[in-house]
Amino acid sequence: MKVLIVGSGGREHALAWKVAQSPQLTALHAAPGSDAIAALARCHPETRANDLDGIVALARREAIDLVVVGPEDPLAAGLADRLRGAGIATFGPSAAAARLEGSKAFAKDFMQRHGIPTAAYAVFDEADAAHAYVDALGRPCVVKADGLAAGKGVAMCSDVVSAHAAIDEMMGARRFGDAGRRVVVEQWLQGEEASYYAITDGERLVTLAAAQDHKRALDGDRGENTGGMGAYSPTPVVSEQVEKKILERVVHPTIRGMAAEGHPYQGVLFVGLMIDAAGDPFVIEFNVRFGDPETQPLLVRMQGDLLPLLATAAAGRLDPATSIGWGEAAVCVVLASGGYPRDYETGKPIRGLELLVDDDSVVVFHAGTRQGAAGFETAGGRVLGITARGDSVAEARERAYRAVERIGFEGMHFRRDIAARALER
Repeated sequence: MKVLIVGSGGREHALAWKVAQSPQLTALHAAPGSDAIAALARCHPETRANDLDGIVALARREAIDLVVVGPEDPLAAGLADRLRGAGIATFGPSAAAARLEGSKAFAKDFMQRHGIPTAAYAVFDEADAAHAYVDALGRPCVVKADGLAAGKGVAMCSDVVSAHAAIDEMMGARRFGDAGRRVVVEQWLQGEEASYYAITDGERLVTLAAAQDHKRALDGDRGENTGGMGAYSPTPVVSEQVEKKILERVVHPTIRGMAAEGHPYQGVLFVGLMIDAAGDPFVIEFNVRFGDPETQPLLVRMQGDLLPLLATAAAGRLDPATSIGWGEAAVCVVLASGGYPRDYETGKPIRGLELLVDDDSVVVFHAGTRQGAAGFETAGGRVLGITARGDSVAEARERAYRAVERIGFEGMHFRRDIAARALER
């Protein structure tokens, strides 16, 4: 099978790493790919992920059997529709289904229509109305840019002052561009966050596993929201009983609801959840693609072949009885550029990567790097995902941080408490 992976970040590096292990693979391509992905696939740097015409032309030219779309932006723009219209099997939802992530307002209204548990909310197109609502609310809340903002368009506001500032930044200063033309203000939920994954062909599904991301930039869940500073799997908060609730109350109703509204959902459904003290799940957000960095520990844990799952889901022939097999645990620590998630510099040489080559318990996924004259250098806000496996979360965590100590670049910062919550249980 000839496969094309669309994207260039850490998630796509992890997908390429896992798909490359499949005995069903005959050729692997990536567009645009990266210098790191080039060790696994033939990259096409001239074809950007948002170049819909270019992706379709590339898939035709290379006689691609399956396209796996990594990022959310091309899905929201209709890449899966274009590829399917050209007769090319594609793993990823249609533009209509991708609205679950592309519009926070659409997702909240969808959940309300289908009785899916989520936080109380209000949607605003005018900043004055949003400010007035926050004043009337008078308590902690969450302000979200309606559109796509690379995982950073969410402000956790502990008081009215910070909520007003978030509205001004999104709707006035347009920090996130058109994504902030509309905002959603919602209740601040209490509990523990988790990410849950299922692959679906629009009707049937195969559950993957749960993970826990760390969105805030600083230890102790402080600082600004980022695209993700680390993740681990499994997460103790998603017990067997909690997983049953997630499937019954969230995943199945979402898949049924999308089909009932005429937009069957094909691809991976990634649900960001808050699990309260009673073990009840509430949806924080939907994502219509594999998460980043959750994909890294998930795929390092996964023992089965990922490619047949992707292919049968894309073909509408997913077998719900598919057995995957999971290793015990994996932990990913993200190494970021100084200043991230705000302004940061690139081009900083990365030291120590060669020291991890022979460590079978560690896999280094490149999120934002490029090959420089003397080796890899930084080329993004999130630079590397140091991912380790172990017989327990504690062992995987220890191995990940031990590997982190061997890496360095100017301005490097990372959280030192990834997976710490799991050890407290």
